[in-house]
Amino acid sequence: MSERQRKIIHVDCDCFFAAIEMRDDPSLAQRPLAVGGAADRRGVIATCNYQARAYGVRSAMASAHALRLCPDLLILKPRMEAYRQASQEIHGIFRDYTELIEPLSLDEAYLDVSACTQFAGSATRIAQDIRRRVWQQLRITVSAGVAPNKFLAKIASDWNKPDGLFVITPAEVEGFVEALPVNRLHGVGRVTADKLERLGLRTCADLRQWNRLQLMREFGAFGERLWNLAHGIDERAVQVERRRQSASVEQTFDRDLPDLAACRAQLPALLEQLERRLARLEADYRPGKPFVKLKFHDFTQTTVEQVGVGATLEGFADLLAGAYARGERPVRLIGLGVRLSSRHEQVEQLRLF
Repeated sequence: MSERQRKIIHVDCDCFFAAIEMRDDPSLAQRPLAVGGAADRRGVIATCNYQARAYGVRSAMASAHALRLCPDLLILKPRMEAYRQASQEIHGIFRDYTELIEPLSLDEAYLDVSACTQFAGSATRIAQDIRRRVWQQLRITVSAGVAPNKFLAKIASDWNKPDGLFVITPAEVEGFVEALPVNRLHGVGRVTADKLERLGLRTCADLRQWNRLQLMREFGAFGERLWNLAHGIDERAVQVERRRQSASVEQTFDRDLPDLAACRAQLPALLEQLERRLARLEADYRPGKPFVKLKFHDFTQTTVEQVGVGATLEGFADLLAGAYARGERPVRLIGLGVRLSSRHEQVEQLRLF
């Protein structure tokens, strides 16, 4: 498939850390909220909700300054483990559509769905389904951008935030890019934006009046990048994330499962999905220790794994019973998976000894 036929989705969670805090404590949802360091310890804001943003509070702002802008601002200490867990669940959803995933942070990633056959290959419908499933499973919202390349997909994901979807089709690239302000281009910071402004270059249409050589003379190597972006060109491929540590499948149920028996009844279908996913893995991966994850109705969750248990229906049933015993409450999500190792890594370890 040629570079220009790529179908790229950029997914960006809306105020991710704050969204997790509001989900876990709904009483926080209507007040200005930020996650970050304490003001009396020269802390900074990691993220904030939209109520706080209305006061001018922003990420990377000093917490003390944020409190001056919004005296009622509640600043919570980060709970990184909760955020990492949510990020892993979101990536699990991504992998139902493609293995070509490039994480940029816990809360955003590029997906190349060019070869995806679901929804007749429609990247727009795939993005819609991802957004629906993230909300259903995690009760947080994400925004998504769909475009023929990474540059445009990232801009598109920010176009209708929060909880939005924006699509730039190949036929729309030309018109969209022409009207795009130069300060929206990746890599254009304040200094470069000021210089472009002094040169009378405010939009990509203005940039297109300069040829590649002129831009390189004025901006050095970055001038060529500017020329490409002004013409909507970005040939960067999605860089697949580092070697996977596990393979898993999950299902969030429309109605909570009331007891262990109801949970057990879901295992055959989930195991079938897991086996299909394992069959798609590269030959270098070796399935190892199985695990079961349960999320209870109150969003608390637990994971049980055990060496020596087979990745069979009986093995997962035993792990499920152990996980359920930790909560004995209605279950909203069941996940099955296995830890992964590399045959190559195992050979190298043997050589060490």
